[in-house]
Amino acid sequence: MTKQGRKAHCYGPSRPPRPKPNLPEQSRVAFAPGRANSDALPSMPTPQSRVAFAPGRVNLIGEHTDYTGGLAMPIAIQLGTTAAFEPELSSSRLELSSDQQATTGYLDLQFIAKSTTDLPAIRPGWIRYAAGVARQLWVQKRLEPVGGRIRISSTLPQGAGLSSSAALELSIGIALGFEGEPVELALACQRAEQLATGVPCGVMDQLASATGVAGCALMMDCARLSIDPVPIPDGIEIAVIHSGQTRKLSSSAYALRRAECEQAQNVIGPLSRPGITESDLSDLTDPVLKRRARHVVTENRRVAELAQALKSGDLALAGRIMLASHKSLAQDFEVSTPVLDAMVEKAMAIPGTLGARLTGAGFGGCIVVIAMSGSLDNSSFPGKFFAVQPSQGARLLS
Repeated sequence: MTKQGRKAHCYGPSRPPRPKPNLPEQSRVAFAPGRANSDALPSMPTPQSRVAFAPGRVNLIGEHTDYTGGLAMPIAIQLGTTAAFEPELSSSRLELSSDQQATTGYLDLQFIAKSTTDLPAIRPGWIRYAAGVARQLWVQKRLEPVGGRIRISSTLPQGAGLSSSAALELSIGIALGFEGEPVELALACQRAEQLATGVPCGVMDQLASATGVAGCALMMDCARLSIDPVPIPDGIEIAVIHSGQTRKLSSSAYALRRAECEQAQNVIGPLSRPGITESDLSDLTDPVLKRRARHVVTENRRVAELAQALKSGDLALAGRIMLASHKSLAQDFEVSTPVLDAMVEKAMAIPGTLGARLTGAGFGGCIVVIAMSGSLDNSSFPGKFFAVQPSQGARLLS
């Protein structure tokens, strides 16, 4: 990875360098076969027509922990985004269209290659993600700038907290010709989103989409970029229910929450360091910072507890842990809404439901529910219900 690529951290700049990522064998699949050494830069691939798919993700637990180098447990899901790239070697621009957007966008290759601060000004807004991805991969010398057409189709609802932006970024990166390890692409796309939106997002969304394992949740350490697949027990189902409240991170308090966590860390040190407990928060005299820090510390513990509950088959405990997470997000981190709270309460009243919580950054979006198989259907939440399955990560289709 180049020096620039290593700046894409999921924690603050004061944290030590990451060790080499540790991925399970299922996630060690490069997007192009035959690359023997993932630490060496590849030669420029010849542009060719490519079709790629990247899944969305649902986070079972571990919210607002990734940017402090903490733990999370997302699943890649079967819903996702497909990008089809048709190169035109004589063209000096990329043309982008989407089945979810009314407007076709155009990106000038020279502008993308040189611009950084101007990316958030690109219109229509959705193509700035593509601009960020292309620029990152070109700057890292992974791709030769080439014009052409990119056609996007997606089964992910936008603004629902299911990482539609990460799925868009990864699918475009692979379609344009990225060759390398999934972690490398996730880091490039994280940086691309930061450049394109100005939002200081963590790496969890991109990493979950890149490294998904069918049938498993991903126990994710965002400091070490390590993944431990946790099998989802037989007999339970996972559902995502949309609140109807569409959110945008750039217009939400996401950046403020991250800044509050960084302020807390300036006082007491890293919130996700091993062994930290609530007693270590006593030096935080600001009550808001103390609540934010308490959420991160207890949420990291809940991630580890949920992993153990799923491995041991203690489904009742798993449900209680998810409910405790929602309570912490609502009261300590203050990212829930009355609508989300009411949906969690309604879901828990359905016989067979084990646990529920908001998923994603909050401020709207979705809740995630785990229940005994056959307990959930669309009748309780008509038009807002998605049954999801833990699925394979981003990949080249053709």
